[in-house]
Amino acid sequence: MQEMILILDFGSQYTQLIARRVRELNVYCEIHPWNKCPEMSDNIKGVILSGSPFSTRDEKAPRPDLSKIKGNKPLLGVCYGAQYLAQNYGGEVLPSNIREYGRANLAEVSKTNDLTKGMSNNSQVWMSHGDTINNLPDNFKVIASTDDVKYAGFHILNETTYGIQFHPEVYHSAEGQILLKNFIVDICGTEQSWTPASFVDESVANLKSKLGNDKVILGLSGGVDSSVAAVLLHKAIGTNLHCIFVNNGLLRKNEYDQVLESYQGMGLNVKGVDASQQFYDALEGITDPELKRKAIGRVFIGVFDDESKKIENAKWLGQGTIYPDVIESVSGTGGPSQTIKSHHNVGGLPDYMKLEVVEPLRLLFKDEVRRIGKSLEIDQKILGRHPFPGPGLGIRILGDVTREKVRILQEVDAIFINGLKEHGLYDDVWQAGAIFLPIQSVGVMGDERTYENAVALRAVSSTDGMTADWCHLPYEFLAKMSNSIINQVKGINRVTYDISSKPPATIEWE
Repeated sequence: MQEMILILDFGSQYTQLIARRVRELNVYCEIHPWNKCPEMSDNIKGVILSGSPFSTRDEKAPRPDLSKIKGNKPLLGVCYGAQYLAQNYGGEVLPSNIREYGRANLAEVSKTNDLTKGMSNNSQVWMSHGDTINNLPDNFKVIASTDDVKYAGFHILNETTYGIQFHPEVYHSAEGQILLKNFIVDICGTEQSWTPASFVDESVANLKSKLGNDKVILGLSGGVDSSVAAVLLHKAIGTNLHCIFVNNGLLRKNEYDQVLESYQGMGLNVKGVDASQQFYDALEGITDPELKRKAIGRVFIGVFDDESKKIENAKWLGQGTIYPDVIESVSGTGGPSQTIKSHHNVGGLPDYMKLEVVEPLRLLFKDEVRRIGKSLEIDQKILGRHPFPGPGLGIRILGDVTREKVRILQEVDAIFINGLKEHGLYDDVWQAGAIFLPIQSVGVMGDERTYENAVALRAVSSTDGMTADWCHLPYEFLAKMSNSIINQVKGINRVTYDISSKPPATIEWE
């Protein structure tokens, strides 16, 4: 069995980032709810306890049974996980006099401890806690401190058990990956053998075993995720994969015809279905973002139900679901993480649709999906495409969705995206698009007063979609885009640029 790191999730939004950092070390990991811990086996090389929105002092706080882990497997508690270890084994956790949220610096760090070797004094770390460890049990040794937190890191003597108050998985922890490598590679003794090629081989083998001779229907979107999922499934089951590319009327300008042609050129068994009017009808008069997403998802499922009936003995619906989709919809592990927004391809199918779901990318982040796609030799034009939301322009039109608003936004989006490509900026941006704002503003064109619509341009940099920063595009470029949009797109007289990061904002506006 493949070696792995087990991550027990207590509901932290950062849990998925821990997994991503582990995989950057070419080590496979799985996330499981704290109350559904799998049996310890030889292939589990170590265990990480995540953070949590709970306080260890809460009556309903997670309290895992670590009797088969602590002292038997290398164990690292992060934030809540560290506080739980301290409190549960004889220490004391109290409300902090100084709530630490954000950047902090390690005032002292042990240079000789296996966990913290190679780290620097004054190394920046990321804190996110309202409680603090007030006392440690006698057999706990302090290995890191900040000016405000005495017990920022500890080691239980005579065990490979550790706890840290900060979050090494967050980019703002400058030497977090050093600590994680110390734990995962040196302390846990992993071989770092999990690579894109090994993932492809294992996934194809698993898909062959799971699907057998069954037929699968896959919804293609034109994006990286569904494209990679399609090639993986095609590699496993060949012509038993039936791809459906739905035109929901909310795609980018000319995208339906262009993408359909490229898929056919890849040798995929693909059929195009124009269901634009069904989506427009379902969205008529709806302004609430969640209701729009649900309406789009409902029609999407309905179209696939109709198409599945045309394919004799189809048993599976393939989807390109990835980790960020899952964590933003519900906790990826059934834990207490807060829902940020729902995704149309997360959460299963209605009872009337007699298809099971297969999601070969469900445990991967976007950058991992691209690496898998590269190993599958998928065209870079597809792999390099910016992420595009499943509900399409439907959630980039604030307020009700109409065919005319879609047309206007398609024109604006095309000018912006083509401009990024023409100016050599496209590959420097992780995701970009335009948002149709639910306001009109006064303008002047020639000698005439106008009262027309406003749009916002959005461009962010990111690696996994969990966090993102707005791109500092050149002023000259933004000026040219604004001028081109206002002059070429009738109905727009004002262009703005969104300079919000995630968090606190999300990448999409809805």
